[in-house]
Amino acid sequence: MAEMHEPHARFGDLHAPNRFPSAAAIAAQIRESRIPAVNIAQVPQRSPLRYPGGKTWLIPHIREWLGSLDQHPEVLIEPFAGGGIVSLTTVMEGYANQAVMAEIDRDVAAFWHAVLREGETLAHRVRDFTPTRASARKIEQTAPENVLDHGFRTLVLNRTRRGGILAKGASFTRKGENGKGVLSRWYPETLATRIEAIARHADRILFLETDGVPLLDLMLRAWGKRAVVFIDPPYTIGGKRAGSRLYDHNTIDHTRIFAMLAESSASFLMTYDAAPEALALTRRHGFHAATVRMKNTHHDRLPELVITREKLFS
Repeated sequence: MAEMHEPHARFGDLHAPNRFPSAAAIAAQIRESRIPAVNIAQVPQRSPLRYPGGKTWLIPHIREWLGSLDQHPEVLIEPFAGGGIVSLTTVMEGYANQAVMAEIDRDVAAFWHAVLREGETLAHRVRDFTPTRASARKIEQTAPENVLDHGFRTLVLNRTRRGGILAKGASFTRKGENGKGVLSRWYPETLATRIEAIARHADRILFLETDGVPLLDLMLRAWGKRAVVFIDPPYTIGGKRAGSRLYDHNTIDHTRIFAMLAESSASFLMTYDAAPEALALTRRHGFHAATVRMKNTHHDRLPELVITREKLFS
């Protein structure tokens, strides 16, 4: 295990001196959420993207959180949109009047631009395409000419690469479900229907291709208590490697995020890896955390922290 360094070298009795505690050791000190991670087949599948670290399993927590608020929020802010499932759920189920999604990754951003600007055309293109390794490779190697081409390229690569990973060096699915290879996760009618559903709500979703951290700062100052915030950053806190491997943009100022939320009056929900730094920041600002055990791609049940200002889940 890696040695810890100041300024977060010690967190009370969390661990033996100068050693990171395991996620299991941290989880043992935090109450488990009374709401389990849901089987994703039990909630609506709204995002066309297969996103590493996707949060469909968290939807019951999102509904509980938003349903507990004293006033109907005007806007939900999602500064690390990724697959966008929380923004989509919030808007489509009427929990907020509108959503602001931000994503700095150019490929993911192109997909959301394409869906929200040219959803009908994108849906037609999806229905007409049957991927093979050769056709997917050709799309991978061809520079897109416009936003629609770029968005379609993102979706094809996301649905044909292993784990939906878009970062450089990701490989195409070889066997997949029932040996179907790159076709394993390509469901043209389902994907097209999801795209069309999102497009029907485009007037209530603002997407911005930008760094989510400064955007969050600006929006918290502008909207205050009228906003709610969902934060699911790349899991790079404490030197975690998964975030840097899965995402091209993974340098996040986690300390600043916690401080901004502490200074604001907005309600929020954050998800974090069960890392000592995340727990220390949670305790420093007087937030509340519960653990949720979710399955990773290897079917291991790993604890994640669900962090809120209000005590909701434990």
